[in-house]
Amino acid sequence: MSKPWPLARLGYAYATAVGFTWGFIMSTGKIRKVDGLWVFQGLPRWAYKRGGVCVGGCYLTGNNVTPAVLRHERVHQEQWRHYGLAMPLLYGLAGQDPLKNRFEIEAGLKDGGYLR
Repeated sequence: MSKPWPLARLGYAYATAVGFTWGFIMSTGKIRKVDGLWVFQGLPRWAYKRGGVCVGGCYLTGNNVTPAVLRHERVHQEQWRHYGLAMPLLYGLAGQDPLKNRFEIEAGLKDGGYLR
């Protein structure tokens, strides 16, 4: 990735604080740090789309925590570091189809569970 966007560090820090708060309140399972990524398990299904969601440096999920998925989510964490608070908008503009979404492609479609 190229140089992070201006103010990305602040946006990443803010998103991580939001993700941590959301995860801490909603989690009924394990909370752990894996290779720099906070992983919150046991969230209710309505709290995230697909298998989970990365918010800054936090991954929020029910129980979708395979090594491949965590590798995929760490790429999303780096995307948050690069784009800061622009990440949700850019992700949305990239489209809902993960097979065409550049952020999902970069994170690895197979690791993300989008390909068999």
